[in-house]
Amino acid sequence: MSARGTLRIYLGAAPGVGKTYTMLDEGNRRAGRGADVVIGFVETHGRGHTAAQIGDLPVVPRKVVQYRGSRFEEMDLDAVLARRPQIALVDELAHTNVPGSGPHAKRWQDVETLLEAGIDVISTLNIQHLESLNDVVQQITGVAQQETVPDLVARAAEQVELVDMTPEALRRRMAHGNIYPPEKVDAALGNYFRPGNLTALRELALLWLADRVEEGMQRYRELHGITGTWETRERVVVALTGGPEGSALIRRAARVAARTAGGDLMAVHVSRSDGLAETGVAALESQRLLVESLGGSYHSVVGDNVPRALLDFARSVDATQIVLGASRRRAWVAALTGPGTSATVTRLSGAIDVHMVSHDYAGRGRTLPSFGHGLTVRRQLGGVVVAAVLLAAITPILSSVRGHVTFPSAVSIYLLVVVITSLVGGFYPALGAAVVGSLLLNYYFVEPIHTFSIARGDNILALLIFLLIAVLVSRVVDVSARRSALAARSSAEAETLSALAGSLLRGEQALPALLERVQETFGMRSVSLLARDGEAGASWAVLATVGSDPPQRPSDGDCTAEIDETRTLVLRGHPLPAEDQRVLSAFAAQVAVAYQQRALAEAARAVEPLAESERARTALLNAVSHDLRTPIAAAKAAVSSLRSADVSWSDADRDELLTTADTSLDRLTDLVTNLLDLSRLQAGVLPVLAGPVGLDDVVSRALDHAAPASPDVDVDVDVDVPADLPAVLADAGLLERVVANLVQNALRYAPAGSRVRVAGSEHAGHVELRVVDHGPGIAPGDAETVFAAFQRRDDAPVAGTGVGLGLAIGRGFTEAMGGTLTAEETPGGGATLVVRLAAADGAR
Repeated sequence: MSARGTLRIYLGAAPGVGKTYTMLDEGNRRAGRGADVVIGFVETHGRGHTAAQIGDLPVVPRKVVQYRGSRFEEMDLDAVLARRPQIALVDELAHTNVPGSGPHAKRWQDVETLLEAGIDVISTLNIQHLESLNDVVQQITGVAQQETVPDLVARAAEQVELVDMTPEALRRRMAHGNIYPPEKVDAALGNYFRPGNLTALRELALLWLADRVEEGMQRYRELHGITGTWETRERVVVALTGGPEGSALIRRAARVAARTAGGDLMAVHVSRSDGLAETGVAALESQRLLVESLGGSYHSVVGDNVPRALLDFARSVDATQIVLGASRRRAWVAALTGPGTSATVTRLSGAIDVHMVSHDYAGRGRTLPSFGHGLTVRRQLGGVVVAAVLLAAITPILSSVRGHVTFPSAVSIYLLVVVITSLVGGFYPALGAAVVGSLLLNYYFVEPIHTFSIARGDNILALLIFLLIAVLVSRVVDVSARRSALAARSSAEAETLSALAGSLLRGEQALPALLERVQETFGMRSVSLLARDGEAGASWAVLATVGSDPPQRPSDGDCTAEIDETRTLVLRGHPLPAEDQRVLSAFAAQVAVAYQQRALAEAARAVEPLAESERARTALLNAVSHDLRTPIAAAKAAVSSLRSADVSWSDADRDELLTTADTSLDRLTDLVTNLLDLSRLQAGVLPVLAGPVGLDDVVSRALDHAAPASPDVDVDVDVDVPADLPAVLADAGLLERVVANLVQNALRYAPAGSRVRVAGSEHAGHVELRVVDHGPGIAPGDAETVFAAFQRRDDAPVAGTGVGLGLAIGRGFTEAMGGTLTAEETPGGGATLVVRLAAADGAR
């Protein structure tokens, strides 16, 4: 049986990037080196450059299939297998075969058959046809892909090469007619081949291929047993303990990662296998948020040996650098306990660079948690009762049968009593039971009987061992109980903070929502956020509150959390234990952020109208200084000349002067109308009567009002608005003004002899109208600036260019009707203005 063939795929972000051309070029290159290459199937789509690449390559005849009265051509799989070439070129891997054309429904299945037969295959694939990206592509482009390829097939290919092209270059290739016929170019540019679509598809292709390259590198390293670091790019790992120095370490690591393009930042916390952390989750949670805000990722691993767990993680992600904080242990502690985590990681890091970062907490020691009992007082009392009952019951029984019970057996029975007591009441009741039990053993079972004297030395040793074992067992049980309680407490805190983080991710950052969550979490009757009022701070102002009978002063509450010098969070309901203060502090910090965000938003909203008004006033004065004075002066001059008695005007001269005055007053009327429209838009009082409107009728009426800026300029308007296009939900009058303004703007800047195109199309429940010109276009970065009021090209008043309100009013009218108006670059030069409105359901 022959060895399986190899698969090479040329991957593209969109049709037209040159996948088939590149595949044929590779086929010619291999044929020139003596390989037996045949074309199993290639689709040139009528592109001359691609067809020319076929050259002298042998082509296996296609199979002709009749299906539902139509004629189709498919790859003849049997013929390719019979030909048995070394290499077969098979285009369009995602293609669906016509029923009856062969044994398989999909072309990728045909390719699998060729590979099993030992034939190498070179094929092509677009990123939108990958199964895992199907829904993403549909969301981006609005087009559902019916033909898909399982990712496993593409990932199994021995080679995947990206045929890349920038969106701008691809759109230029489209505009030049190198991809689709001329009659399909405008529709394609306005639909699938939009700049945003192409950019997103290109990013998907690059990311998918980058992941595959990363997988390939990891497989190679595993196959060859390579554990050392390969510095393909900087990957910085910062180790976090949950201590106060964590924020400084994260920021330092972020700066290290940012020094090189594409650097990765990863934070890792090593948890003990018993699930207990040295610090609470609140600090780690805030550090996780900081890492993610800086573009990094947060990881948590489990390991009792912290240095080795940290290094294992760093090597698993191929880290190049590790950032550690200087030890917080005091010098005498380090001398007694030996090298700490930082020193051990540095010694064992190998090729990974280790950065030791000093901080304010280095060498100051760790704050020990306060000692607390793991068992309740009630349970400890229960242990005392159990010990008393058991000792009182067992001692008489053992004493009565003393001649039949040996001393070691009695020790074991009393030890069992101590263990039972420790399980019920913890350390202190068990310790008491051990002491009492040792005295009872001495009194009843050690010679001389009924005295506390001990005659034999081995009995002394036995009693001491009994007491020691009882104490140790009691201590172990007590520690386990306290750790169990601490673990339960930590779990509850983690769940609470996780719920808080989830609410923030879901956008529940409004101040009332956070206060309600505080109220629910701690079971309070009411919660208030208070601020000191006045310089002396004697009175308090309520900033926000939830619940019944909210506290008005800190003294009114049962618990308080001070946010800063002026603000305090006050809870009323019941006192909180000290353990809950840590979680409450996390809530208080987030409440402070939410209040500050609300205050900033309110301040911004208060200032925005003033700033906008000032900007509009300044722009208006600048515009009026030229555009109002010019038509007034022209009209005034014409009328004054007609009224002059010193000059005898001919009929032709009189008509010319009247025309000048009429034209100037028309310009003045248009300017005043636009200013009034802008004023209504800014005031939010523009009346909109929306209803189903036929776009073809609106365009026809709007063109009656549009004319070139100069009668000497020869510019025609081509209209491609199908009559069966769905009606749009709009105000007919406003929409007509929008179209007229856009066409007038295109005519104003279109060069002589060019054509302005007005085209309509439907996309996923919306209708788009595109006004395309080939003028000077829009400078990069000015796609939004052109819609500002009083904005003209190069910001200079030019005769016939208007006051710069047309596009601003067009966008305002469009948005008032629930649509959008955006600007794009026209392939080959120029600007394309796109009006997007909702389609009226059922209206045509």
